[in-house]
Amino acid sequence: MEEQKEVVIREEHTSLGSIRIADEVVRIIAGIAATEVGGVAGMSGGLAGGIAEILGRKNLSRGVKVAVGEHEAAIDIFVIVSYGSRIPDVASQIQVSVKRAVEDMTGLNAVEVNVNIQGVAFGDVRDDEKDSAKAK
Repeated sequence: MEEQKEVVIREEHTSLGSIRIADEVVRIIAGIAATEVGGVAGMSGGLAGGIAEILGRKNLSRGVKVAVGEHEAAIDIFVIVSYGSRIPDVASQIQVSVKRAVEDMTGLNAVEVNVNIQGVAFGDVRDDEKDSAKAK
């Protein structure tokens, strides 16, 4: 059985007690913010055998790496863009969206949001996910 380990990235003490935010929370926030940007076909699980693996909505924290200090975070996002999208524009929108979401929700200063384009999807990946869900 795998031991669950809570990684505290930010701890704040208030008069009522303490507030702890785990790194997984920052990863999920960043993943959701990235997938909401137009032109993003999905998150990428990395390159497996030279092919980028597209991850569905259930795996929003995958495809996101965070390095968090006491008050700052550096975020790496790995995405697959939709064919026909202008990659520099999509990447810039991801940076703005992720930075805003992480800072607004956690209070951490997002000092870096690095966007890594891992591939291009032909057709709408989200429609493919819906079709496979209906088949089950």
